Amino acid sequence: MEAIQGVSSISAYGAKKDFIQAFEEKLDRCFVCTFNTNICNRWLAFCLNTLGSTIIFVTTILAIQNRDTMSPAVVGLIITYSLSVTDALKWFVRTNSELENKSISIERIDEYCHLKPEAPWDLCNQKLTNDWPQNGIIRFQDYSTRYRENLDLVLKEINLSIEASEKVGIIGRTGAGKSSITLALFRVVEPVSGTIFIDDIDITKIGLHNLREKLTIIPQDPVLFTGNLRINLDPNNEHSDDEIWKSLEKSYLKTFVSNLSEGLEYNIEEGGANLSAGQRQLVCLARALLKNSKILVLDEATASVDMETDSLIQNTIRTAFADRTVITIAHRINTVLDYD
Repeated sequence: MEAIQGVSSISAYGAKKDFIQAFEEKLDRCFVCTFNTNICNRWLAFCLNTLGSTIIFVTTILAIQNRDTMSPAVVGLIITYSLSVTDALKWFVRTNSELENKSISIERIDEYCHLKPEAPWDLCNQKLTNDWPQNGIIRFQDYSTRYRENLDLVLKEINLSIEASEKVGIIGRTGAGKSSITLALFRVVEPVSGTIFIDDIDITKIGLHNLREKLTIIPQDPVLFTGNLRINLDPNNEHSDDEIWKSLEKSYLKTFVSNLSEGLEYNIEEGGANLSAGQRQLVCLARALLKNSKILVLDEATASVDMETDSLIQNTIRTAFADRTVITIAHRINTVLDYD
C-alpha cells in the first residue's frame, strides 16, 4: 500500500528496480511459506487417511473373526461407523485449529476490555457557559504526561502561559514533543502530574465533548469525508449558505467553488482524492472559520503544502483569527516569524 501511495516518489528517485526486486523477494518468501503450509496439510491428510484406513481394516478383520458370535446387523453397523472415522478425525483436527484461532481473538478482546477507558464524555456537575472560553487563556502548570504506562514522559513539568488572542509558535526537532502539547490540550493523553487551565478552569474537570467542541484543530493530514462539500464544511448543518460562502472567501476557495457546476454540492471523494493537498487544507481552514472557536491549533498544518498555500493560511490567521488564541506547531521558521 505504501509503495502504491508513493509511486511518484519511487519513480522520481529511480528506485523502481529496487522496489520490484524487494517485492519479488517478499513474494518468494510468501510462496515458500504457502508451499510449506500446503505440504503440511497434505501430510496431515495422508496421516489421517492412513489412520482411518487402518481402523477400518482392523475393525473389518475383527468383525470377520467374530462373525459366529455377532449378528450380521451388528457387523454391518460396526463397519459403517468405522467408515466415518476418517471424517471424524478431520473434523476434530479442523475444530481444534479453529478453536486455537478463536482463542487468539478472545485474548485480543480481553486485552481491549482491560484498556483504560477515556474520561467521561459529559460531566453533569460541570456547567459551562455557551461562550466559554471567553478569553482563550491557556496555562500549563507543572504538566507531565506519557503515551502509555511504563513509557518515558514525553512532556515533563511543562510550564507555559498563553494569553488571550496571542499567536504562539512551537518549533522543534522531530520527537521533541511538539504534537504532544496538542494531544494534551485535547486530552487525547491524560496528565501524569500537573494541570492545564483554559480560562482558569482545569480541563480535567470538563467532559471530553464539552472540551473538544470548544477547540479547533487543523491537522497536518486534512480529514475530509465522502460526501458533498457542504457536509465537509458544516457537518452539523448549523450555518447558512451566506456564512459558508464567507468562510470560503476568507480561505481563498470562493473562486474555485464558484467555478464548480455543483457549487457547495460538489462531491468529495474518499479522503478528498479529487482535491489537491493545498485545497484540502484550505477546506479545513474554512471549516475552522465556520466553527469560530476561541482557540485554534495548527498542528504542522502547512508542512505538506506549498509556500503559496502556507502564505494564504497565515494571512487568514492574521486577519480572521486576530482576536483568537492561535497555537501553531511548525517546521518552517518563516511560518511563525510574526507571531507573539
